[in-house]
Amino acid sequence: MNKRPFSFHVDVDAFMPASEEDKAYMVQMRPSSTFFKDGVKRLLKNKVATISFIIIVLITLSAIFIPMFYPYSYDSMLGVRPGKSVDASYNNLRPFEYGKTEQQRIEAGENIFPHIFGTDAQGRDYFIRVVYGTRISMAVGFFASLIVLVIGMTVGSIAGYCGGKVDLIIMRIVDMIYSLPDMLMVILLSSVLKVTLGPVIDGTVLAKIGSNIISLFVVFGILYWVSMSRLIRGQILSLREQEYVLAAQATGAKAGWIIRKHLIPNCISVVIISTALQIPNAIFTESYLSFLGLGVNAPMPSLGSLASEALNGLASYPFRLVIPAIVISLIVLSLNLFGDGLRDAFDPKLNV
Repeated sequence: MNKRPFSFHVDVDAFMPASEEDKAYMVQMRPSSTFFKDGVKRLLKNKVATISFIIIVLITLSAIFIPMFYPYSYDSMLGVRPGKSVDASYNNLRPFEYGKTEQQRIEAGENIFPHIFGTDAQGRDYFIRVVYGTRISMAVGFFASLIVLVIGMTVGSIAGYCGGKVDLIIMRIVDMIYSLPDMLMVILLSSVLKVTLGPVIDGTVLAKIGSNIISLFVVFGILYWVSMSRLIRGQILSLREQEYVLAAQATGAKAGWIIRKHLIPNCISVVIISTALQIPNAIFTESYLSFLGLGVNAPMPSLGSLASEALNGLASYPFRLVIPAIVISLIVLSLNLFGDGLRDAFDPKLNV
């Protein structure tokens, strides 16, 4: 009997139980994963971001561990001997050159560690000063970005969740700060705070850090949190209308608890990406302020202050300017490329 193609009768054979082989063929099991694991997998597939991350890690580890075993100090003038005249042969040495007394010790069979980048005009080893400058610049960049993150996240969360007049007042303050010229305000605030903070912190633990670095942190805390707050506010404005937020409000949960437990965790990817992109901006700001003499306190070096000092002997010793400039460029470029990779890997809107 021929089957009628347009018949309404059910073909029972099509609903026979599937065998184990059929089930194994049809069911494709996927190992359990999380948003973070998936983001890391996507990040590792980005070769540029991975290489940038490796460079950042190597530079950071070098800045931390090299001073522990390096034989020279960043502030020791090699030509100055207690009770003796200053040996000017240690000043302005080129890479892998030695002073007169060092040459005599080498001729006597003693092993002397070379000056990899030579010395500066005061006879200080330039390599260790570059390493310390990298440490200072990266530390300032990371801590300044942390300050921006805390202030921006707090203000943006309050503005986005509360809304109404609170949001209006906060956003008008943000607009006023946005209207200020960044470069001019940074220079003015750094100049004023450099003078006013000195007597206040004198004799305290903060005196070891220096008034200039503290003024940098204050400048970042005053000016650079506005972009982060706007970003967090926009995210929370879209998240606060979700059902799980309404359910938490219906159960009597307080605003602070909802922000900490529901809203911030759901926009954490955007926070991480923005913070990663903020770090190179903070490092660059510290570098040009140190270049202008408003950065770290002497004799502590930073990459910007090293570049500024190198201008005096630019015609004779151009490598002193080239070396810190290359290190700054490498750090900022690597952090920017790594931040772009984080955005591509963890931004859910780009992975739909």
